[in-house]
Amino acid sequence: MPIVLKSRDEIAIMREAGRINAEVLQMLVDCLRPGLVEKELDEIVRKEFKKRSVIPAFLGYQGYPATVCVSINEEIVHGIPGDREMVDGDIVSIDLGCVHKGFVADSAVTVAVGNVSPEGRRLIEVTRESLNRGIEAARAGVRLGYIGAAIQAYAEGEGFSVVREYVGHGVGRQMHEDPQVPNYGNPDSGPVLKEGMVIAIEPMVNVGDWHTKRDSDNWTVQTLDGSLSAHFEHTIAIRDGEAEVLTLP
Repeated sequence: MPIVLKSRDEIAIMREAGRINAEVLQMLVDCLRPGLVEKELDEIVRKEFKKRSVIPAFLGYQGYPATVCVSINEEIVHGIPGDREMVDGDIVSIDLGCVHKGFVADSAVTVAVGNVSPEGRRLIEVTRESLNRGIEAARAGVRLGYIGAAIQAYAEGEGFSVVREYVGHGVGRQMHEDPQVPNYGNPDSGPVLKEGMVIAIEPMVNVGDWHTKRDSDNWTVQTLDGSLSAHFEHTIAIRDGEAEVLTLP
């Protein structure tokens, strides 16, 4: 069942979890540069989460070995930070989650490193705006499918494709809860959004085809055709009939 925030204390904790997650995510973004080694981001998260007394939501989740997901260029999601150095022209997706006082916040961003191609920059901007369209569509009383339909219409209208095999999700007491939140589909589908519901909206948008494949590490998801991909995510709560973004610094 999806979590429904009912008390002021629960809402306050979720806001605090979201703020902490957003602050550390921004620290990672600020570090990105050619020559940075992926696993340095994992080291920063471990240090900063410990300082803030929060738990990495990803570390150990179904065996995942790191605190953060780092996915570069054709990698869509779930990239394990290793020894690869970032180079000028990369687009880097960073996905981060924390557990604070028993509540989970989850957010992601894609960033240009150095002199990224016009196509790559446009992909990033379209994916960011796709998330904004999804958040704007999240209102009490509408069906969940309205979010995915808004994302799909915008991204495909800009000439890109929306990943179908990985979707957003409910979030709160657990990292992945019901309902699933597709980034495509029929606006009249899915459960009705209600006051207090918390979900993670996370469009994954590709330059080429929407099909995916999993890398030999059994985690990293890539575009099947090798095209660029971008990923943005916010945790939101339905409050006063509208979407309140919880993962803001």
